[in-house]
Amino acid sequence: MGNISGNAYALTVLCPIKAGLAPGREIARADAVRETIQDWNLLPNSPMTLVPQTYLCRFFVLDDVYTESLPGGSALDTLADFLPVTPDAMRRRAMPAQDRLQSRYLVFSCNFHGGPSANLDGYLAGMWSNIRAEIESVWQHCYGFEQVHDAAGFVAYMKKCQLETTLFFVGSNDEPLPEQLKALYLKQELAKFAVENQGLDAATLRANYRAFIRRVQPRELAGPTWAPGKYRVE
Repeated sequence: MGNISGNAYALTVLCPIKAGLAPGREIARADAVRETIQDWNLLPNSPMTLVPQTYLCRFFVLDDVYTESLPGGSALDTLADFLPVTPDAMRRRAMPAQDRLQSRYLVFSCNFHGGPSANLDGYLAGMWSNIRAEIESVWQHCYGFEQVHDAAGFVAYMKKCQLETTLFFVGSNDEPLPEQLKALYLKQELAKFAVENQGLDAATLRANYRAFIRRVQPRELAGPTWAPGKYRVE
């Protein structure tokens, strides 16, 4: 199981962000990373739509790890809630030491179609070749990335920062992305066809359906199809 479920691959990467200010700016490097990935929301589509076989992905900056409250959720903690005579200091001393991160992290998490061979190297190389400028604009602030100069270096760097993932996006039907995009397109167009052809006689409906099939070309994955990253129904 691990990072692989069927043809889907779940990738999670935590890359430590350098301390200090971004070059030529008066903001921290971590804030520069956050600003860049937030600015992608202003674009018509994420740069990741250019990366083949991406089901979905997410970028964010992890500032630290947090605990929600004291005490914890163990049986003894629950019992202590009903024993107000227990001094609060004693309860706190019983808690494990809180972990803190030594740096902020750029987190990149995605699900993609890796195929039967779980082709992580191929996916990351495709990411580098398609959006190298965007990658460099973000990862330039991370420790060790100054050693990355080509696709092979990027693959090695990302794998070095990789964590095992066990949770997958359940919206995928495990098929290659072009097939899924085509299915989304056909679903939308068939719904529109059904609405627009209500109450027609059989001969007209048959003629319209044949024209519909010629237009949508169900077996042609290259197009017409749903555009990667598209989220508005036209």
